[in-house]
Amino acid sequence: MAIWSCTTDTDTLGSSLTNNSDKLIVDTGTFKAYTRSFLVDSVYARNNDTYFGRVKDPETGTYVKTEFMAQFNLQEGLTLPSRSNIVSKDSAGNIVADSCEIWMVFDKSACYGDSLTALKMNVLELHKPMSETVTYYSNYDPREKGYLREGGLKKPFVLSLSNLTYSDSIRKLTGYTDIARISLSDEYTDKEGNTYNNYGTYILRNYYDHPEYFKNSYTFINKLCPGFFFELSDGLGMMAKFSAIEMRIFYRFLKDDKTYVSYLATSSTPEVLQTTQVSNDMSALTRLAEEQNCTYLKAPAGIFTEVTLPIDEIAESHVNDSLLSVNMTFLRQNSDVTDSQYLMDAPSNVMLMPTDSLKTFFEKEKSYDYKSTFIAPLAITNSYTFNNIGNLITLMRENKKKGLAADPDWLSKHPNWNKVLLLPISISNASSTSSVSIVENQMGLVSTKLQGGADTPIDVKVVFARYNNTY
Repeated sequence: MAIWSCTTDTDTLGSSLTNNSDKLIVDTGTFKAYTRSFLVDSVYARNNDTYFGRVKDPETGTYVKTEFMAQFNLQEGLTLPSRSNIVSKDSAGNIVADSCEIWMVFDKSACYGDSLTALKMNVLELHKPMSETVTYYSNYDPREKGYLREGGLKKPFVLSLSNLTYSDSIRKLTGYTDIARISLSDEYTDKEGNTYNNYGTYILRNYYDHPEYFKNSYTFINKLCPGFFFELSDGLGMMAKFSAIEMRIFYRFLKDDKTYVSYLATSSTPEVLQTTQVSNDMSALTRLAEEQNCTYLKAPAGIFTEVTLPIDEIAESHVNDSLLSVNMTFLRQNSDVTDSQYLMDAPSNVMLMPTDSLKTFFEKEKSYDYKSTFIAPLAITNSYTFNNIGNLITLMRENKKKGLAADPDWLSKHPNWNKVLLLPISISNASSTSSVSIVENQMGLVSTKLQGGADTPIDVKVVFARYNNTY
């Protein structure tokens, strides 16, 4: 009989199999980065999220208003009943639509303000479609650019988050969702002077008279329905987000000697153009951006935070070492306002990217790669932490070395070489069945104050490593 004992210490596990010269020597360092508020008058405005309203930020007293333009996507291979089977006709036997409506479904989880607050909206017909080849930013005004049709469709509407036109019994039904239903059933005159009893009749008759207009969304938009601009004419205190926008054209038809009610549906989807116009109180935002003891993140548009990274200091402190990790944390400051029930939420996700990449990233619809662009969620510690931006530090250092080698004046031509932006973003999937993430500028209401500013640099924590060359 034998008794055997051994240690459970695992400190040397694996090291006995590694040559001493291959072992790493690890060192750490802490450096300072300086931040400032970065004023943004507009952002790339083509997006999947649709917002509408006007509110006052209770923390800062600033006002923000959003309006939007939407085109409608036509289902490929759309077919309607034959002309002879349409029951909806006028006294002269011409096909008509029984009604036409725009349905706007609220995303209540992302709406802001009192659900009973009313806003006045105008639905305005576009004179021509906004171009797919133009880069639209949130300060682009279709009114000033002549996109609105003079004498075209103009439908006033009063919008609120709770649709009290339905009875309580309907509103309590399982699956009920508040929607805004905008009727386009008034008399309509097209560009050629033809008059119809409603906008839906204009669409239906063209379906039978000009089927080539319905070949695809491009022909539908360019030949028949260029889209609508949703204008805020009055009101304050609510910002709505819409999860879906549809135009529905109702008609009746015969099948097997029975009359059925149906509708032609077109939707405002990512496949066609949607743009958001944002109007901010820039004088108030400028005052915020000038504060030296903090920085801000405010969207839509508004304020980002710019960070000057200590690239040279990091590289020169450990010339012969490699970067294992570079960590930065941005701490939020609590709001000074405590008596308001409508404080804006902090951004759920933020992105860190080189300052000079701001436009090209969104215009080219790039995705984050954790090489030059990084994403961080809002943590339970009330902060945004980037655990390793070492690739970005290395990239910026290499860009400087190559630039100076080619041009002695490179630094003066690239003043932002060591600067990055922290900005609010929204993340969504490319489709309901896709795991591909789409990153867009945050067009909803978010706001937060961060520790930092000229008076308070933030820490950049670095871990260095080198091989043990003493053997």
